[in-house]
Amino acid sequence: MTTVLDITADPRVLRGRGAISNAAGRYERYARVLLDDGWARSAPAPAARALYGAAVAQDDELPPLKTEFIVDSTRTIIARNQSPDISFDRSINPYRGCEHGCVYCFARPTHAYLGMSPGIDFESKLFAKPNAAELLAKELSAPGYVPRVIAIGTNTDPYQPIEKKLRIMRSVLEVLRDFRHPVGIVTKSALVLRDIDILGEMADMGLARVALSITTLDRKLARAMEPRAATPPKRLEALKALASAGIPTSVMFAPVIPALNDDEMESVLAAAKDAGVRGAGYVLLRLPLEIKDLFREWLEAQRPHRARHVMSLIKQMRGGKDYDSQWHTRMRGTGPYAEMIARRFRMATKRLDLNTQMKPLRTDSFKRPPAPGEQLALF
Repeated sequence: MTTVLDITADPRVLRGRGAISNAAGRYERYARVLLDDGWARSAPAPAARALYGAAVAQDDELPPLKTEFIVDSTRTIIARNQSPDISFDRSINPYRGCEHGCVYCFARPTHAYLGMSPGIDFESKLFAKPNAAELLAKELSAPGYVPRVIAIGTNTDPYQPIEKKLRIMRSVLEVLRDFRHPVGIVTKSALVLRDIDILGEMADMGLARVALSITTLDRKLARAMEPRAATPPKRLEALKALASAGIPTSVMFAPVIPALNDDEMESVLAAAKDAGVRGAGYVLLRLPLEIKDLFREWLEAQRPHRARHVMSLIKQMRGGKDYDSQWHTRMRGTGPYAEMIARRFRMATKRLDLNTQMKPLRTDSFKRPPAPGEQLALF
């Protein structure tokens, strides 16, 4: 039996986080809620420390919530899918959970499978896969393996802050390069530039492309929605550097949130075009499972004057519901407002000449490199 502690009693603890609650996931039988009954403030410091720990003895001593990292003992690294409305059938996720803290992240509900909250737990209790490169090399070496583009960053960000220390993503890229295997990356982090040497080498062979997700050019809105992701200017600078290195780049305007950031679509695409991108895409805000409550809670706290209007427009694009998971419509929505967004996107990409020069990545150069100590063939 697992319980998840809701730590919303004092917002100072959650400074720099996206979600503002830590409600139990859908599989948990019980949830504990932390409430301030006043005893910690009225009790002398020694008594308060005994009850709540040294950190809450005084109002100004509350520490920020720390991020924990847990080793993921997974035995496989390539995830498969049969979704008819996405362009890839396999992906790699070096991490589960994401410190970027994007409040709208559609991957949040996956933490419920781990007995944790899709709220604060998702962005503060992260699972890392340090043996990802070893597992990948093993799977790519399997007899009969057929190469297709591997997508990385479609669930959680491979370049979130912990990657700077663990370097799991870089080790994965090294394996993909050695096997001449194509990869498509999506990130919100300028840390991707650390691996520009590998990506440039792979791009020269037609094996790599990178997309950066830019949700807004408003730094205040970005900090509220995506508190630990790179700022919008940093992401544009990363796109420019990648494009200058000859790496095919795209911008993802995702998610599109009506009455919050949808008015920025054209300006985001234009700024990305100026940075040298060749392609663009967008995805409508998705609110499956626990995310609908987390996002509504965030809206009411951060944008209370817009909350009702935003949710009303979302329901108009989701058949009267917060979310519709039907294939082919879950990414774009339905109804007049969704059609207007799609039409604006088509017009903007046509005007900016985006999505006309993107070539498919190669799969015909895939080969298994010789194992250590393995003798090369003479012919």
